[in-house]
Amino acid sequence: MSDGERVPIGIDPSTPSVARMYDYYLGGKDNFASDREAAEKIWRLVPEVKQIARDNRDFLIRVIRTLVDNGVRQFVDIGTGLPTQQNVHEVALLRAPECRIAYVDNDPIVLTHARALLADNEQTIVVDADLLRPKSIIDHPDIRKHLDFGRPVAILLFAILHFVPDDAEALKIVNTLRAPLAPGSHLAVSHGYAGDLSDETIRAGQEVYSRASAGSVVPRTADVLAAYFDGLKVLAPGIVPVDAWRPEWDEVKPDFGKPGLLGGVAEVP
Repeated sequence: MSDGERVPIGIDPSTPSVARMYDYYLGGKDNFASDREAAEKIWRLVPEVKQIARDNRDFLIRVIRTLVDNGVRQFVDIGTGLPTQQNVHEVALLRAPECRIAYVDNDPIVLTHARALLADNEQTIVVDADLLRPKSIIDHPDIRKHLDFGRPVAILLFAILHFVPDDAEALKIVNTLRAPLAPGSHLAVSHGYAGDLSDETIRAGQEVYSRASAGSVVPRTADVLAAYFDGLKVLAPGIVPVDAWRPEWDEVKPDFGKPGLLGGVAEVP
């Protein structure tokens, strides 16, 4: 997206967007100069950030395949981000064409792109809603019409909860989203993890994100994430760095010392 192009209504190209920054990490072109500048600052602080983004995308693909193989046919992807290759619907529908997917975001560019891409796909819908108001998601009339909450539904929270700065609020959001889920439903989470980053580096990264659309970013540990899955049946191998969650090829030993994303998936009993 060149800055000389027409800017969609409701978009401030001077304010970095976490969705467009993530698009840049993945090598996409749907970003502005402000997004690239902010992303490059993060890259200088955390040189692994582009690989972390790729690892998270690969984690998403493995999770969706696992859930479909476990019988899940309904998905709510919250904080969808800009469309890229092998999105939730592409992975799920390839494995089971009857799957139904609800994408949720509140970024105008994300919504515009997603709706254009999925306009002719009856298995998917795109909903404008905010993670900070979780009941507006779980009770959204379009989502309730598209999905049957009397049957298993997967709630997907990939790389989004770390933009909720308060631990108690993040837990409350997850519990609200979990509340209506039927047995056999699943919760999948990936979340920023500091590893051995220094406090100075963490603060510098938070300063960059404080000027972006999300307003903040807070890394958390596996112990904190475990509360999101309290009372659920956590799938093996538990809460681990995303590259070590059921890798398809070579065995990956979990390395909790490196910065990145932790991931976990659990089933509602």
